[in-house]
Amino acid sequence: MAEARDIEFKDPAARIADSALAPGGLPPGQEPGELQGEKMVLNVGPSHPATHGVLRIVLELDGEIITGARPEVGYLHRGDEKIAENFTYTQFIPYTDRLDYLAPLANNVAYALAVEKLLGIDRQLPPRCQFIRVICCELARISSHLLGVGCYAMDCGAMTVFLHTFTEREKIHNLCESLTGARFTTAYTRIGGLSRDMPPGWAEQCRKFLNEVVVNIDETETFLTRNRIFVDRTQGVGVIPRDVAIDYGMSGPNLRGSGVEHDLRKAHPYLVYDQLKFDVPVGTTGDCYDRYLVRMEEMRQSVRIVHQCLDQLPNGPVNVPDGKIVLPPKDRVLTRMEELIHHFINVTQGINAPPGEIYFGHENPKGELGFYINSKGGGTPHRLKIRSPSFVNLSILSWLLPRHMLSDVVAILGSFDFVMGECDR
Repeated sequence: MAEARDIEFKDPAARIADSALAPGGLPPGQEPGELQGEKMVLNVGPSHPATHGVLRIVLELDGEIITGARPEVGYLHRGDEKIAENFTYTQFIPYTDRLDYLAPLANNVAYALAVEKLLGIDRQLPPRCQFIRVICCELARISSHLLGVGCYAMDCGAMTVFLHTFTEREKIHNLCESLTGARFTTAYTRIGGLSRDMPPGWAEQCRKFLNEVVVNIDETETFLTRNRIFVDRTQGVGVIPRDVAIDYGMSGPNLRGSGVEHDLRKAHPYLVYDQLKFDVPVGTTGDCYDRYLVRMEEMRQSVRIVHQCLDQLPNGPVNVPDGKIVLPPKDRVLTRMEELIHHFINVTQGINAPPGEIYFGHENPKGELGFYINSKGGGTPHRLKIRSPSFVNLSILSWLLPRHMLSDVVAILGSFDFVMGECDR
């Protein structure tokens, strides 16, 4: 991370010293409340391209300097948590696609692992299933970061980068279509396994994409990392100290950009992550530029992980051999009474989960996606709570935005890479 900051432009602190303004746009030592100008209230969003969805931020301005900020969410009214409490565990899987709809494969896996933890079968998943799930999660991470970096660059005026990264992301959608039958809302994972195995030749297609996307990542860095306009818009802007990031419960690249080396794939390994070699990139300053650098390196690490999974991919089944959890094969349902009964009960009543409560946190592209399930037995959860990383990460805006200029809001929001679909869950 340090090498990328060794650029020929003037250091942010030196640039600030040359001007009359402090990092947030205020004279040194002056607090927002000390300004003497006439205040103005400005609504940013909920229908504004810079808010990446229906986020509304009520800003209090003194000239172009922000003196107060209040983010307001809830314009989508998703109601996913209540929907889950009225559906069977399997019926809710397609709704997880609509949380972080830029990484539906990862959402599927996170939810399935939570239910499997409740059922007590999370350690019984077939090895091939676990490796394929990791491949899905890392492809989702690459896809999400490609779009996040592309949109961030466009927010800061670099349209070419968006077209460049979006072209590569389309290749991931082609892989998703071959694997799951859908490009966007995949609903691929099942409780206890997967809806289907890899099609013939899919692994080779995936390897071809991995070899191409690393070239795209390098070219994207050529466009942005030393670009004078992008560096000036992001370095020294939106600085989140390490302790503040922890206090606000931030996670994912936004937390690691502040120098906190916390990744659930390392801290609390699940699936086969403990068998794979990869690094956790962290920032040094905690500004918008660091958050960009972290995502760029995370894509390279995801490519490294998928290569290892394809190399080690074992043969075998992709579902647990339990007809009370996974739907039996159709030919056996049509010819055997026991399988017919399992199929009927699973479809009409759902998986019979034991009473209890669990929480499972998953390292999604945007941070920790967590599912808390409270079960009283039966096929539907008594209570289900979703910890969405975008919602938690946005809570820091009231602390972060004051002392910045109005133009910095666009750069800061883009560096957070949030999605309102999971925020308004």
